[in-house]
Amino acid sequence: MLKILISGFEPFGGSSVNPTERLVKEIRQEVFPGAEIRTLLLPVHYDECANILLQEMKACEPDAVIACGVAGGRTAITPERIAINIKDIPPESTMTDNRGARPQDEPIDVDGPDGLFSTLPIRLMVNRLKESGIPASVSNTAGTYICNNTMYAILNEIRREHRSAIAGFVHFPASTEMAVEKPSLPTLSHETMLNGLRIIVQATIDELNGRA
Repeated sequence: MLKILISGFEPFGGSSVNPTERLVKEIRQEVFPGAEIRTLLLPVHYDECANILLQEMKACEPDAVIACGVAGGRTAITPERIAINIKDIPPESTMTDNRGARPQDEPIDVDGPDGLFSTLPIRLMVNRLKESGIPASVSNTAGTYICNNTMYAILNEIRREHRSAIAGFVHFPASTEMAVEKPSLPTLSHETMLNGLRIIVQATIDELNGRA
């Protein structure tokens, strides 16, 4: 039985909604033959979010880790290609993490590589999402905020521990619920994003089973 670990985040940035919180809650109730789905909700705190996820990885030893986050302003579901070894909130930004931290130009791991590529089947994911009529594209920047921090930490842990798990990060657009608070944001419906996550999970299972 394959183990798939999926994470989402609590709300941040003044919003009361993070669509990935609801997505991970509902995806764990889905049935994927031959796979066990485990989920985890993470705090929007630099480093702590990654540490909690790494502890869960050690506890359950998943075959794949799909970390999920929201990217307000994007119009499509975007699997990330690469995470970079930096934590940085630009001086002109008002953004902080949920504890008020504002790191600038700080490495995630002073001894780690500059960048680490996703090992999830991101092109397969995007192709299948598009075939299902869901907007999708491969993203070449996960930013320098919590999502990038988390993606880098996962891949770095797998690299250091010589684990065989595949892992990466997927950004989702704002949900229609978020648009109530921020009407200018482009959105996708929750059901569309949940169906997209189903497709992403199944593509990952197929990749692990060699059927992609």
